[in-house]
Formats: sequence, C-alpha cells, structure tokens
Amino acid sequence: MQINTVIPGDCLEELKKFPDNSIDLIFADPPYNMQLKNALYRPNNTKVDGVDDAWDKFSSFSEYDGFCAAWLSEGRRILKDTGSIWVIGSYHNIFRVGNILLNLGFWILNDVTWYKTNPMPNFLGTRFTNATETLLWCSKGEEYKKYTFNYNLMKKYNGGKQMTSVWQIGLCIGGERLKDEDGKKAHSTQKPEELLKRVILSTTKQDDIVLDPFFGTGTTGAVAKKLKRRFIGIEKESEYISLAENRISSITGFFPEADWVEEEKEKQDKVAFETLLKENLIKAGEPLYTRKTYGATAFVLSDGKLEYKNQIGSIHRIGALIQQTPSCNGWKFWYIMRDDKSVLLDDVRNEFLQRKNGI
Repeated sequence: MQINTVIPGDCLEELKKFPDNSIDLIFADPPYNMQLKNALYRPNNTKVDGVDDAWDKFSSFSEYDGFCAAWLSEGRRILKDTGSIWVIGSYHNIFRVGNILLNLGFWILNDVTWYKTNPMPNFLGTRFTNATETLLWCSKGEEYKKYTFNYNLMKKYNGGKQMTSVWQIGLCIGGERLKDEDGKKAHSTQKPEELLKRVILSTTKQDDIVLDPFFGTGTTGAVAKKLKRRFIGIEKESEYISLAENRISSITGFFPEADWVEEEKEKQDKVAFETLLKENLIKAGEPLYTRKTYGATAFVLSDGKLEYKNQIGSIHRIGALIQQTPSCNGWKFWYIMRDDKSVLLDDVRNEFLQRKNGI
C-alpha cells in the first residue's frame, strides 16, 4: 500500500485493492449529484461558475445510491476498528448518503454543520441563501467504541471552550484557491484547509493514514502533511492530480498544532461509597447536601445507600433523581460537613486514596 501518494483511477476499483483494516481515517467529498438543469446567471447577466462537471452527473437517484453504497461498503471494509469516516454533502445528497451509511452498519457520531461565512447568494430570490453543508462523522459501527477523538486537543484549539458541531468557516477564496492558466478556479468544489484541519486534527494521531477517495486538488493531502499525518488520495481526473501533486510537494512547513498530543485522562481508582463507611470517613445517619441550586439533603444508610424523601438509592441514582437527569456523578454532586465546612464527597474519596497509597 503506497503512502503519501495520489493513486490515479476510479475510486471503487482502487478501493478494492486495499487490505482490510488498513486505514485510520477516511474523508470523503463525493459527487453531490446536484441535478442542475439550467445555467445560473447573476442580476448583471454574468454566468455563475457552478458545479456542472461530468463527474457530478448521474442518470438517476438509484444510480447515485448504488454508487455510494459500493464505495462506502469498501470504505467500511478497509477502515480500522479504531478508525472513523467523514462524508460531506449538501441538501442534494447528504440525506441519501446518511441512510446508506446506517444501512451498511456505520454509526453516526455527529452531524457537523459547516456554516459558510461568505456563501453565494440566491440570485433568483426564490429560496433562502444556502449557507451550510453537512459533514457526517461515523464510526465503523455502534459496537466500535475505541475510535480516535481528541476532545481536549480540540478544546485547546477552540480557545479553551468545548468545540461545538457548528463550524463557521469561509469558502475557499483568495490565495488558497487554486486557479487554472486562465485565472479561473481549477476545481468547482475545493474545500478550505481550515475545514480539513478540524477533521484531521480531531480524529487522527500523528502518523495515522488518512484516505481521501475523491482527492480533487489535494486539500486533504496538503492538510495531512502539514499536520504530520500520512495520506492516500484516489483521483481519476489527470488535471486534478497534477495540481494536487504540485501543491503538496511545495509544502515545506507544518501547522503549529502538528505536534499537539491529546492529554490522557487520569485514571481514578475505583472506590465504593460503602468503603468510606467501613473506614469511618463517613458514618451512617450523616446528612449529605447539594449546592444551594438544588437545596436537597439526603441521609447515609448503613449499607452505603442514601435515603431522600422516601427514595433509596446510590449516591449517583439519588443525585440523578434530584437533577431529573439520566445520570449523575454522585462524587461531584454531594457535599458533607467537616469542621463546619462543606466538603465535596470527591475530596473525601481522595483523602482515602491518599491514605491508602501512603501519600
């Protein structure tokens, strides 16, 4: 399997040559099957350079669905159990693609909305301005839980805030947009590097293999290289291959984030709540308190459960009951009084662990 290269040819035929479980991430920007019937003109009668390429045309929805099912099936076969796939599309195709993904066994983890800050206007004034596209991020299946997701890394990238599933990124313009000899855009749907940067940074590790079966002018490969990931592209249009190879070979530097590493979660030793009773750190009959927001008090029973308004359950179950939520981390919800001070139950647990470990 050749790495850091563009494979010329039809994606379906080339995907069949890949070994099983060999790819860490697939990013796919397939044909949207936009079904454009007529040319579109601006109010000043200049023609809009839309997507009218031959590679985007299919004779029917059933032909398009069959095409998508075929390449996605091969994609699932070659994806590692720890890998994931991103597929981007517009309202023309993404709902059909989503249905096919689920039918093939993929599991949708997020639908990410790309909100274009500089969308093309609706010149005819017959619809809302279409300012979004959708990315479906999927694991190989519901049972595949060990996919890569760099949550803390992306939080850092987002200025310390949890990144949402709405990404505000402008269309690919200016110096980033590849042009042909006549100064026209070389590819009708070139994606901005920022979009691929978030995809690759969030769901791969350094040296992972990123596959793009619809490589186009090589945005996926360029970003992968700048993030110190490996890439494979498949592309059947020779002019796109030349542009992509020249683009990627000219890269000499890396993004600052290339060496960022996801912080590993600290492993917390498991402690049963009743253990704290046996160690006399908590006594049966003692009250536990919540923050003033909830203003609730529960009492500790001798078996380690809590009693709250005739309800009996664990610190987690009673906490969830009070918050009216499906679950609750009771260690970080309940407080107990020590020396006239309110102490978080988690701190009591840590006190026990430090004593146990001789710290």
